Amino acid sequence: MRVLSCIVTAHNLWLVFLAAFVCVSGSWITLNLLRRAEKTHGLQRGGWIFLTGVAAGASIWCTHFIAMLAYEVGAPVTFDPILTMASFLLAVAGCAGGIAIALSRLPRFAPELGGVIVGLAITTMHYTGMMAYHVDGIVEWDKSYVFTSVVLSVTLAAAALNQAIRRPWRHWSLAALVLFVLAVVLLHFTAMTAVSVTPLATGAGLVDSYALKAMAVAVAGGWLLVIGTGVASYMIDERASQESIQKLQHMALNDLLTGLPNRSSFNDYLDGALERAKEDGARLAVIGIDLDRFKEINDLRGHKAGDQALKAIGRRLIRLIKDGEFVARVGGDEFAAAKRFQNQSELLDFVARLEKFLFEPIRIDDFETVTGASIGVAIYPDDGDDQERLISNADLAMYRAKADVGRAVCFYESKMDEAARARHTLAQDLRRAVELDQLDLHYQVQTSVRTGEVCGYEVLVRWNHPERGAVPPSEFIPIAEESGTILVIGEWVMRNACLEAASWSKPYKIAVNLSPVQFAHADLAKLVHSILLETGLSPSRLELEITESTIIADKTRTLHVLRQIRALGVTIAIDDFGTGYSSLDTLRSFPFDKIKLDRSFMNEVDNSIQAKAIVRAVLTLGKSLDIPVLAEGVETNHQLEILRIEGCDEAQGFFLGRPKPIGQIFQMEQTADEELASSFSGRVPPQRMRRR
Repeated sequence: MRVLSCIVTAHNLWLVFLAAFVCVSGSWITLNLLRRAEKTHGLQRGGWIFLTGVAAGASIWCTHFIAMLAYEVGAPVTFDPILTMASFLLAVAGCAGGIAIALSRLPRFAPELGGVIVGLAITTMHYTGMMAYHVDGIVEWDKSYVFTSVVLSVTLAAAALNQAIRRPWRHWSLAALVLFVLAVVLLHFTAMTAVSVTPLATGAGLVDSYALKAMAVAVAGGWLLVIGTGVASYMIDERASQESIQKLQHMALNDLLTGLPNRSSFNDYLDGALERAKEDGARLAVIGIDLDRFKEINDLRGHKAGDQALKAIGRRLIRLIKDGEFVARVGGDEFAAAKRFQNQSELLDFVARLEKFLFEPIRIDDFETVTGASIGVAIYPDDGDDQERLISNADLAMYRAKADVGRAVCFYESKMDEAARARHTLAQDLRRAVELDQLDLHYQVQTSVRTGEVCGYEVLVRWNHPERGAVPPSEFIPIAEESGTILVIGEWVMRNACLEAASWSKPYKIAVNLSPVQFAHADLAKLVHSILLETGLSPSRLELEITESTIIADKTRTLHVLRQIRALGVTIAIDDFGTGYSSLDTLRSFPFDKIKLDRSFMNEVDNSIQAKAIVRAVLTLGKSLDIPVLAEGVETNHQLEILRIEGCDEAQGFFLGRPKPIGQIFQMEQTADEELASSFSGRVPPQRMRRR
């Protein structure tokens, strides 16, 4: 009650309210700056602690000074400027030190310890300020109130920082503000209650009350400037932080190259769209998009051209979308879209717009190209009721569209799922095929067109599935390449073929196919070398066959590996020649030891003038480059006769011999070389062909 009486009777209430405003607003700003300091580290935290200390010290000092001016002592009053300034500096330094300790979290009770130091700073500031307060009169102190003021300040300041930093309950921010204000206010007015002044009749005039009020307002104005600096810093940093967060959010949710949303953003959108569709009964289409010729652009024109193509497509897709539509880039050349619709016509319109935009020509520098795309569509709830299922089914439909050259858009059907499961099961079984000894090697003879002599054998792998029987290579080789199993199978084929060939009585060559995936093997040349050493096969008896697509995938690296292999003495043949789009450039890039003419030309050579002209051109090219040519797919005597007339070097096909295990080939009746040579007239009856 004595404290309250002191406030009411011995103070100018107008200035008391001004001091209270300064204290409350200053404390609120201080706690907000404290929160900002808490979120930073290193030098940045040091800067924010300094600003927080200045704001706290200035608020406490201004509250004290204005309240001192509000004290109506009834005697002349002056202020010692040095001690007054010292009290301000003590308040700033003490608060900054206490806040630094509170945020250090090094001791277990760091917030409370920091609060104690802030409370002592408030106390020190007040009593230093009282020392600067000179009054013409006798000053007496009540030590019990002095002690109480110190205890209140320290306790309440410690409690305030406890709430501000530990945040033990929901209303911690309000509690921290109230406790900090009480630490300042109760210290001041309890301490003022502790003092009593008996004026002396010295004849000095009293200070003008208007001058005291003007001084108090000036102090408050100075406080506003100091606090304003802290507030401005806070607002600038807050704005910069928000802009940084927004930028980071944009980077996290959008593709940097195209500006489209990325996979994460698409998944978030799909979650929300599915929830809304379940609530309002709308239908939702999930669409998978894969560009068809993007790799071709990268290979022929470089990655810069590929990036330009993606940017152009991104700009088109951004212009394309309307309400209820969403498009994202989810991978290298993969995009995804979603469409809310009620009527099927709305979905068909969206898909048609997608197809139109994706098949429009794109101009990149000095050339024009069309990327094209394969589009797969799955619909909620018909084709799935969750995100994972819908995306998976849209991908299945997209792969079906990619496999069907005649159409770009494919809607999901349940039989696709069955085919995918069967393919997955086959891939699982294929991984154990080598381990369970389910693979066999078959050999197809390669003969000289001119003499009929056996030149060698192409090695072909066969898979005897325990339940499905013989699985065609056309079915399991693509699966092996997709799953990576081709690396194990390819090594097994090469090792076993070399081992068998090394045991033959005659040194026939063997031709082994290499998959493009095998060139991903970092030590392919080393693998070939180790197999040759292990099996004892002469390098000159091994021929490796590669397709043009293998070279185009990574031309520089592939040619480097081929040169390493050729340095071992192994010969290299280019397979399926004539079907690629860069055959002549491929021959110029690497001196192949053999050209294998694709079987598609032999299928048409009997009836097509164009096919016969291509065969003649390839044979002429081979002669001019001094590279022997082997024609694949010879199935009739007439085809063999054409090859003989045109000067082909070697031939391979069902007419000359079907692929068989080597044991069956060697068991066939063998005719002496002299008899075969004397009877060979350019026509090669199958029963007279020499088999090895």
